[in-house]
Amino acid sequence: MKKLFLIIAAALVLVSCGDKQPKGNDNSSEKPKKTVVVPNINADSAYHYVAAQTAFGPRVPETQAHAQCAEWLTDKLTNWADTVIVQEFRTRLYNGKGIDGKNIVAVFNPEAKKRIVLCAHWDSRPYADHDPDEAFSHQPIDGANDGASGVGVLLECARQFKNQPLPEKLGIDIVLFDLEDYGPHQDQAMDYYNDNDNYWALGSQYWSKHPHVYGYKAYYGILLDMVGGSNPNFQKEYYSQNYAAWVINKVWRKAADLGYRHCFSNELGTLISDDHIPMNLAGTPTIDIIDLQPNSSNGCFPEVWHTHNDNLENIEKETLGIVGDVLLHVVYEE
Repeated sequence: MKKLFLIIAAALVLVSCGDKQPKGNDNSSEKPKKTVVVPNINADSAYHYVAAQTAFGPRVPETQAHAQCAEWLTDKLTNWADTVIVQEFRTRLYNGKGIDGKNIVAVFNPEAKKRIVLCAHWDSRPYADHDPDEAFSHQPIDGANDGASGVGVLLECARQFKNQPLPEKLGIDIVLFDLEDYGPHQDQAMDYYNDNDNYWALGSQYWSKHPHVYGYKAYYGILLDMVGGSNPNFQKEYYSQNYAAWVINKVWRKAADLGYRHCFSNELGTLISDDHIPMNLAGTPTIDIIDLQPNSSNGCFPEVWHTHNDNLENIEKETLGIVGDVLLHVVYEE
């Protein structure tokens, strides 16, 4: 993950209010509100799915661990979704080398016209290029937080979608992107830099141009990235606010209603080049729920980012549960 930029900007907070309407009598035309049953997220289950991914080893594309994890993810989602599509593609890395990737798409309520995309990347970084020990900086990482945490939350959500049917008119597409994290090693970053830095998020770039259904349109999308660390700081990432302010406000309001304001900050965060960028450019307003730590030594992300410390020991069940709880409420109350 990802090239980042720092920016100073002002955030506008919109507050609306209105008078309560008097209760209608027996002849009132007001429709009674339907009771919405939101399933309870199981943080232990989400954590188990993170652990299962890291158990394969680093999920670097075109490795055995990557292939085994792809098969496991596909099997899991097949148990819960109406349809699972494995979108195989070939693309080029920053150095011109061709490489194969797999996006994994789980479809729920395929006939519903109103659709929401929930997504994360499932590959892991081939280089620990921010590790404090330079001797290990060219080794791949587990990517427990940077990748597996978002996937773990989405797998638990998928299990809940199976157990507690979604609203009839709402469809969900869970998209697990490949090749998000295969940008150049930090030592080579400037050698490959260009103004259209598109060496990251290769799977979402492909899906945004070639969605799993021809002419696919979604109401909005929510991307999860690094959602398993301790003391998370989910600021309103700048591109999310710019492209999809109404979506980020919807999600952050729900987080506040659920008592998670300590995690979901109203502060405007930095600009992050992530999987949501090509999605927004393709016409799906998409936000990025991502842990931003402005005081970290790397300038923005958690201290374990792109190091060998991004392992299961640094995953917090509570954080996974909070993010999953917010997602389930947003979806079922849509």
